[in-house]
Formats: sequence, C-alpha cells, structure tokens
Amino acid sequence: MSEISYYSAEGLKKLKDELVQLEQVERPRVTTEIADARDKGDLSENAEYHAAKEEQSHLEFKIAKLKNVISSARIIDESQLDTSKVLIHSIVKIKNVANKMEFSYTLVADSETDVRNGKLSVNSPIGKGLLGKEVGDVAEIKVPNGIMKFEIVNISR
Repeated sequence: MSEISYYSAEGLKKLKDELVQLEQVERPRVTTEIADARDKGDLSENAEYHAAKEEQSHLEFKIAKLKNVISSARIIDESQLDTSKVLIHSIVKIKNVANKMEFSYTLVADSETDVRNGKLSVNSPIGKGLLGKEVGDVAEIKVPNGIMKFEIVNISR
C-alpha cells in the first residue's frame, strides 16, 4: 500500500505535468526508436534496438512510480495548518547553536526538494529533526559527522 504524501498545489501540478510529458512525448519517441531499430535487421546484434528497449523499460518504470506517487498524493490546505509547531510546508528559520549561523527552509515532500532554493525534504535528517518542534526549541539532529543542534527561531507559512 502506498504511503500518503502531502504536496502544495504547485508541487502536485509539477508531478502531473511530468507524467503527461513522459506518457505523451517520451513514450511515443521511444516506441519510434524501437521500430526504427527493428527495421535495421538482425535484433540479436542490434545495439540500437537493445538500448531503445532498455530505455523503454526505464521509462515505463518511471511512469509507474510517478502514477503511484500521484495516486497517494494529497494537497494540503495551508490555511488550516498550526503555525505554533513545525509541520510540512512550514517555513522554518533555524540557528545553528554552535556557530550562530541562521538558515531558512521550507519543509516539503521528497519530490519537491530543492535545497538550493531552500526547500528541504521532511524525510531528510534535518527535516525529521525539526518536525513537531516549536519556536525556542532546540532540535538535536544526527548527521553523518555527529550531532548538530538547531534552535527554532521562527515558524511561518
């Protein structure tokens, strides 16, 4: 059974757009490549044919996976979320207790993750460590090089 994932309306639209691209553009392109390669003769020694079939296999796997994610996706009504604690789609300002550096992240679903633009997965070590915390709390988060402590400075939507 699929695990429910929560998305913004924008994030879910991106997933659906990607699925349409894969099904309506990429799938026909790969099918054409297979047909063209098949027309070139002996399939047992036809590298183009085998490469196209492998690409088709990867594409179909990706489509199936994306359909599964979309079928279990739910859109969050952010106006109904509690801003007193960190939840998915919270914008969290944190301060590293050790060096006093401040960071701001929006916690999002895995497929919306974009660290360069401040979107951090709720399933990442830092995301998991921040969930449920309130302003003033210190989250102790286990990272590969030890334990980091982050103070929650602000929570918003």
